[in-house]
Amino acid sequence: MRSVVRPATSGTTAPTRIVCLPGAYHVAEDFLSAGFDARVSERRLAIDLWFVDAEMQHLGDRRFREQLKHDIVLPARALGCQTIWLTGISLGGFVALDYAASNPGDLDGLCLLAPYLGNRMLIGEIARAPGLAAWTAGQLAESDEERRIWRFIQTQPTDSRLLYLGYGREDRFAEAHRLMAEALPPSAVNVVPGGHDWRTWTTLWENFLDSRFT
Repeated sequence: MRSVVRPATSGTTAPTRIVCLPGAYHVAEDFLSAGFDARVSERRLAIDLWFVDAEMQHLGDRRFREQLKHDIVLPARALGCQTIWLTGISLGGFVALDYAASNPGDLDGLCLLAPYLGNRMLIGEIARAPGLAAWTAGQLAESDEERRIWRFIQTQPTDSRLLYLGYGREDRFAEAHRLMAEALPPSAVNVVPGGHDWRTWTTLWENFLDSRFT
Protein backbone atom coordinates (compact mmCIF):
# COMPACT_ATOMS: atom_id res chain seq x y z
CA MET A 1 0.00 0.00 0.00
CA ARG A 2 1.66 3.21 -1.15
CA SER A 3 1.52 5.99 1.42
CA VAL A 4 3.08 9.40 1.81
CA VAL A 5 4.27 9.77 5.41
CA ARG A 6 4.81 13.00 7.30
CA PRO A 7 6.11 12.14 10.80
CA ALA A 8 5.93 14.66 13.60
CA THR A 9 9.58 13.89 14.39
CA SER A 10 11.85 11.96 12.08
CA GLY A 11 12.95 8.59 13.42
CA THR A 12 10.36 8.33 16.19
CA THR A 13 6.74 7.23 16.52
CA ALA A 14 4.33 9.91 17.71
CA PRO A 15 1.66 8.95 20.25
CA THR A 16 -1.03 9.80 17.69
CA ARG A 17 -1.29 8.71 14.08
CA ILE A 18 -3.87 9.99 11.60
CA VAL A 19 -4.31 7.95 8.44
CA CYS A 20 -5.96 9.93 5.64
CA LEU A 21 -8.00 8.19 2.94
CA PRO A 22 -8.70 10.09 -0.31
CA GLY A 23 -11.90 10.37 -2.25
CA ALA A 24 -12.55 9.04 -5.74
CA TYR A 25 -9.94 10.08 -8.32
CA HIS A 26 -7.73 11.69 -5.67
CA VAL A 27 -4.25 10.62 -4.58
CA ALA A 28 -2.12 10.97 -1.45
CA GLU A 29 -0.33 14.03 -2.79
CA ASP A 30 -3.62 15.94 -3.00
CA PHE A 31 -3.63 16.12 0.82
CA LEU A 32 -0.22 17.77 0.68
CA SER A 33 -1.29 20.22 -2.01
CA ALA A 34 -4.25 21.19 0.20
CA GLY A 35 -1.90 21.79 3.14
CA PHE A 36 -3.16 19.08 5.49
CA ASP A 37 0.37 18.41 6.74
CA ALA A 38 1.16 22.12 7.00
CA ARG A 39 -1.86 22.70 9.24
CA VAL A 40 -0.58 20.07 11.67
CA SER A 41 2.97 21.49 11.62
CA GLU A 42 1.71 25.01 12.28
CA ARG A 43 0.04 23.80 15.44
CA ARG A 44 3.14 21.86 16.56
CA LEU A 45 1.06 18.75 17.10
CA ALA A 46 2.73 15.42 17.91
CA ILE A 47 0.86 13.60 15.15
CA ASP A 48 2.27 11.30 12.49
CA LEU A 49 0.36 11.63 9.22
CA TRP A 50 -0.07 8.82 6.72
CA PHE A 51 -1.66 9.84 3.42
CA VAL A 52 -2.79 6.70 1.66
CA ASP A 53 -2.81 6.36 -2.11
CA ALA A 54 -5.67 4.32 -3.53
CA GLU A 55 -7.44 4.12 -6.86
CA MET A 56 -11.21 4.33 -6.90
CA GLN A 57 -11.75 0.63 -7.59
CA HIS A 58 -9.52 -0.25 -4.63
CA LEU A 59 -11.42 2.02 -2.26
CA GLY A 60 -14.54 -0.05 -2.83
CA ASP A 61 -12.72 -3.36 -2.42
CA ARG A 62 -12.77 -5.27 0.88
CA ARG A 63 -9.19 -6.35 0.23
CA PHE A 64 -8.17 -2.72 0.53
CA ARG A 65 -9.61 -2.56 4.04
CA GLU A 66 -7.75 -5.73 5.01
CA GLN A 67 -4.56 -4.25 3.62
CA LEU A 68 -5.19 -1.07 5.59
CA LYS A 69 -5.51 -3.13 8.75
CA HIS A 70 -2.41 -5.28 8.27
CA ASP A 71 -0.12 -2.74 6.59
CA ILE A 72 -0.92 0.40 8.61
CA VAL A 73 -3.18 0.00 11.67
CA LEU A 74 -1.71 -3.09 13.33
CA PRO A 75 1.95 -2.09 12.71
CA ALA A 76 1.21 1.32 14.27
CA ARG A 77 -0.05 -0.36 17.44
CA ALA A 78 2.99 -2.64 17.48
CA LEU A 79 5.24 0.44 17.40
CA GLY A 80 3.48 1.81 20.48
CA CYS A 81 1.11 4.26 18.83
CA GLN A 82 -1.53 5.08 21.46
CA THR A 83 -4.17 6.80 19.35
CA ILE A 84 -5.12 6.05 15.75
CA TRP A 85 -7.61 8.07 13.72
CA LEU A 86 -8.85 7.48 10.20
CA THR A 87 -9.67 10.61 8.24
CA GLY A 88 -11.74 9.94 5.15
CA ILE A 89 -12.87 12.36 2.48
CA SER A 90 -15.93 11.53 0.35
CA LEU A 91 -15.57 7.86 -0.69
CA GLY A 92 -12.63 7.62 1.71
CA GLY A 93 -15.07 8.47 4.50
CA PHE A 94 -17.28 5.58 3.45
CA VAL A 95 -14.28 3.23 3.60
CA ALA A 96 -13.32 4.57 7.04
CA LEU A 97 -16.84 3.89 8.35
CA ASP A 98 -16.90 0.42 6.84
CA TYR A 99 -13.52 -0.34 8.39
CA ALA A 100 -14.69 0.78 11.83
CA ALA A 101 -17.92 -1.20 11.54
CA SER A 102 -16.00 -4.33 10.53
CA ASN A 103 -13.14 -3.92 13.01
CA PRO A 104 -14.57 -2.67 16.32
CA GLY A 105 -11.92 -1.53 18.75
CA ASP A 106 -9.19 -1.01 16.13
CA LEU A 107 -9.56 2.78 16.02
CA ASP A 108 -9.81 5.66 18.46
CA GLY A 109 -11.62 8.00 16.11
CA LEU A 110 -12.96 8.72 12.64
CA CYS A 111 -12.76 12.18 11.10
CA LEU A 112 -15.27 12.10 8.26
CA LEU A 113 -15.12 15.04 5.89
CA ALA A 114 -18.07 15.14 3.48
CA PRO A 115 -18.32 11.34 3.49
CA TYR A 116 -20.21 9.42 0.84
CA LEU A 117 -22.94 7.63 2.81
CA GLY A 118 -24.83 5.58 0.25
CA ASN A 119 -27.02 5.74 -2.81
CA ARG A 120 -29.99 8.10 -3.19
CA MET A 121 -32.58 5.37 -2.69
CA LEU A 122 -31.12 4.41 0.69
CA ILE A 123 -30.76 8.02 1.82
CA GLY A 124 -34.38 8.66 0.81
CA GLU A 125 -35.51 5.62 2.76
CA ILE A 126 -33.75 6.84 5.90
CA ALA A 127 -35.07 10.37 5.40
CA ARG A 128 -38.66 9.08 5.27
CA ALA A 129 -38.30 7.37 8.65
CA PRO A 130 -39.59 9.31 11.71
CA GLY A 131 -35.93 9.71 12.67
CA LEU A 132 -32.67 7.85 12.30
CA ALA A 133 -33.30 6.00 15.55
CA ALA A 134 -36.56 4.64 14.12
CA TRP A 135 -35.04 3.43 10.84
CA THR A 136 -34.44 -0.32 10.53
CA ALA A 137 -31.59 -1.67 8.45
CA GLY A 138 -33.32 -5.03 7.94
CA GLN A 139 -31.58 -8.27 7.08
CA LEU A 140 -28.09 -7.42 5.87
CA ALA A 141 -26.40 -9.24 3.02
CA GLU A 142 -22.66 -9.73 3.44
CA SER A 143 -21.98 -7.29 0.61
CA ASP A 144 -24.36 -4.56 1.81
CA GLU A 145 -21.77 -2.13 3.14
CA GLU A 146 -24.09 0.87 2.79
CA ARG A 147 -26.73 -0.43 5.18
CA ARG A 148 -24.02 -1.79 7.46
CA ILE A 149 -22.41 1.61 7.96
CA TRP A 150 -25.78 3.22 8.70
CA ARG A 151 -26.55 0.59 11.32
CA PHE A 152 -23.09 1.29 12.77
CA ILE A 153 -23.82 5.04 12.87
CA GLN A 154 -27.27 4.43 14.34
CA THR A 155 -25.99 2.25 17.17
CA GLN A 156 -23.21 4.55 18.41
CA PRO A 157 -23.65 5.66 22.05
CA THR A 158 -24.87 9.24 22.30
CA ASP A 159 -21.76 10.20 24.28
CA SER A 160 -19.32 8.45 21.93
CA ARG A 161 -16.32 10.44 20.74
CA LEU A 162 -15.51 7.96 17.99
CA LEU A 163 -17.16 9.86 15.13
CA TYR A 164 -16.48 13.40 13.97
CA LEU A 165 -18.41 14.74 10.97
CA GLY A 166 -17.59 17.82 8.94
CA TYR A 167 -19.26 18.98 5.76
CA GLY A 168 -20.06 22.01 3.63
CA ARG A 169 -23.57 23.39 3.80
CA GLU A 170 -23.84 23.31 -0.01
CA ASP A 171 -22.25 19.87 -0.39
CA ARG A 172 -24.11 17.58 -2.79
CA PHE A 173 -24.25 14.92 -0.05
CA ALA A 174 -25.46 17.35 2.63
CA GLU A 175 -28.87 15.67 3.03
CA ALA A 176 -27.16 12.43 4.06
CA HIS A 177 -24.78 14.32 6.31
CA ARG A 178 -27.66 15.98 8.15
CA LEU A 179 -29.23 12.57 8.74
CA MET A 180 -25.96 11.27 10.16
CA ALA A 181 -25.63 14.33 12.39
CA GLU A 182 -28.81 13.24 14.20
CA ALA A 183 -26.85 10.40 15.77
CA LEU A 184 -23.94 12.56 16.96
CA PRO A 185 -23.47 15.03 19.80
CA PRO A 186 -23.39 18.66 18.56
CA SER A 187 -19.70 18.92 19.45
CA ALA A 188 -18.95 16.17 16.91
CA VAL A 189 -20.51 17.99 13.95
CA ASN A 190 -18.97 20.90 12.06
CA VAL A 191 -20.85 22.59 9.23
CA VAL A 192 -19.24 25.38 7.21
CA PRO A 193 -20.17 27.26 4.05
CA GLY A 194 -18.94 25.45 0.96
CA GLY A 195 -19.37 22.52 -1.37
CA HIS A 196 -17.69 19.23 -2.15
CA ASP A 197 -14.18 20.58 -2.71
CA TRP A 198 -10.71 20.84 -1.22
CA ARG A 199 -11.14 24.42 -0.05
CA THR A 200 -14.05 23.36 2.16
CA TRP A 201 -12.33 20.18 3.33
CA THR A 202 -9.21 22.11 4.35
CA THR A 203 -11.31 24.44 6.51
CA LEU A 204 -13.01 21.44 8.09
CA TRP A 205 -9.62 19.80 8.70
CA GLU A 206 -8.39 22.88 10.55
CA ASN A 207 -11.53 22.96 12.67
CA PHE A 208 -11.16 19.27 13.46
CA LEU A 209 -7.55 19.72 14.61
CA ASP A 210 -8.50 22.67 16.79
CA SER A 211 -11.45 20.87 18.37
CA ARG A 212 -9.69 17.58 19.11
CA PHE A 213 -5.97 18.32 19.53
CA THR A 214 -5.41 21.94 20.59
